[in-house]
Amino acid sequence: MGPCSSLTTVEVAILLVTMFSSAYSSNFFDEFDLTWGDHRGKIFNKGNMLSLSLDRVSGSGFKSKKEYLFGRIDMQLKLVAGNSAGTVTAYYLSSQGATHDEIDFEFLGNETGKPYVLHTNVFAQGKGNREQQFYLWFDPTKNFHTYSIVWRPQHIIFLVDNLPIRVFNNVEKLGVPFPKNQPMRIYSSLWNADDWATRGGLVKTDWSKAPFTAYYRGFNAVACTVSSGCDPKFKSSLTSFSDGKLQVANELNAYGRRRLRWVQKYFMIYNYCSDLKRFPKGFPPECKRSRV
Repeated sequence: MGPCSSLTTVEVAILLVTMFSSAYSSNFFDEFDLTWGDHRGKIFNKGNMLSLSLDRVSGSGFKSKKEYLFGRIDMQLKLVAGNSAGTVTAYYLSSQGATHDEIDFEFLGNETGKPYVLHTNVFAQGKGNREQQFYLWFDPTKNFHTYSIVWRPQHIIFLVDNLPIRVFNNVEKLGVPFPKNQPMRIYSSLWNADDWATRGGLVKTDWSKAPFTAYYRGFNAVACTVSSGCDPKFKSSLTSFSDGKLQVANELNAYGRRRLRWVQKYFMIYNYCSDLKRFPKGFPPECKRSRV
């Protein structure tokens, strides 16, 4: 038996709420490297803020110093304001190689006054094509908002301001690959994608509005890393014991499931699991098991 053997289901649920509500922000100097874009990426305010910029010459990006294998990742972003058409701000977990795993948030810019599209995807063993897209219920350029990935052996949950917007369940028993063996780094980039990002490429980037800038703060990871193992808070939240067998805590309670349904009913604008033109011979097997 491990350190969690005495935790009841109720205690695990309480611990989950406590640990996520008391999360602290990490220092960007300690956690990330600016990887491309020269001076267009900046860490400032004593390491508490980071910005990425895009101009006609180049975009910019950063990656985490650590590799993660399961956990919860939180980041606060304030997206490019004004006419952001043609730009993409990507924030994601990824491994490397042809059979890489990846968990994506991508924010597709738009013309002034028109909504961003939040694009999500999951890759496992090099295969993606599991897109869901959403409008947001707020203006993501006015203030910082928290975008979170909960990555556990049994599911991946995408959250916005702690509201679940998507769940991707582990259904390996149906032959569907699931990201669980490859450690992943956190990446983010701001780049020009006006060949597809806004209305399928019909609206191009207006370079007279450059530079385009996105801002980051409030990074926190309660996770397992390759370098230092599992955060004790994550280990405690992940497991409980029943009859001597390891059980995985379920994060979405009834309220969380109701909020998930609310977001998907009113703000989802694309779901690959509903795209009959794309899958005329039947939907992928995980689409039949989409409930939490």
